[in-house]
Amino acid sequence: MDIVFTARVIEWRGPAPFYFVPVPAEQAAEVRQVAAMATYGWGVVPVEARIGGTAFATSLFPKDGGYLLPLKIAVRRPLDLSAGDDVNVAMTVRL
Repeated sequence: MDIVFTARVIEWRGPAPFYFVPVPAEQAAEVRQVAAMATYGWGVVPVEARIGGTAFATSLFPKDGGYLLPLKIAVRRPLDLSAGDDVNVAMTVRL
């Protein structure tokens, strides 16, 4: 399943800051359709994602009926991304 969307990078401040891109409701509904087949536990869904020229593998985190795409520093740094930036995301759910 291939999904494309644009969303804003958010920061969650816990013991250390974490950065995510919330998956919009329409695309989150598409992910939910295949989540049971893809998840390896705790509701996380493995994906291959691309932002700009940077491709990476990660897992979507379930949150409040939707999903968050985590952005590691190895993804943010080369793209100079920070909270509040709008990004175009292309991702594939790994089944």
